Parts: sequence; C-alpha cells; structure tokens
Amino acid sequence: MIHRIVKMTFRADEVSRFLEFFDSRKSRIIGFQGCQSLKLLQDSHSPNVIFTLSVWDDESDLESYRRSDLFKETWKVTKSMFEERARAWSTNCLAELYSDDDSSNTNPHNS
Repeated sequence: MIHRIVKMTFRADEVSRFLEFFDSRKSRIIGFQGCQSLKLLQDSHSPNVIFTLSVWDDESDLESYRRSDLFKETWKVTKSMFEERARAWSTNCLAELYSDDDSSNTNPHNS
C-alpha cells in the first residue's frame, strides 16, 4: 500500500472555499479505484495549512488517479487557492500502532 501525504498552504481567505470544494469532491476521490482511505487534516496552529492523507492499493492506482480528469480538474481549482507551492510524499507504512491494541502491525507487507 502507498500512503500519499500532500501539504497545502492556502491563502487565509480561501480556506473555507477549499473546504467546501473538497466536500463536493471527496466521495468521488474515495470512490476512485484503489483508494482505501482519505483524510483531510488541518494544522492545529496554522489553520491555512491543510494536509490530505490517502491510502492506495499500489503506486499504479495512485498514478491512475493523478492522470484522471477528476484529479486534473480538482488540482486546477485547488492550486488557484494556494499561498505556497504544495509538497507531496508517497510513503510506505513501516508500523501502525493503536493505543487500545496491545498488538502492533510492524510488518510493512501487511500495511
């Protein structure tokens, strides 16, 4: 699985517009083939900094999404609201821990 993290810094006056836009697109994104989960996170000290954290079955599913019209249209609108250039990382999960579970998943092939 691939975990994709995207950090976006918006102009302060565009944050609510982005949140509404994301809300209108989220079901189509999570419904895209290979997308297992999607989180929208906001920096607790800088509310104009927002992250997406998505989990994909594999790199080819992520790339299919990135080549899709859905992504291109979404990114074009989103990018117009930026204060700074976005940064993105594709990562592999090495460990996933939960406080209420005394077993942890440290096998990267199961994450």
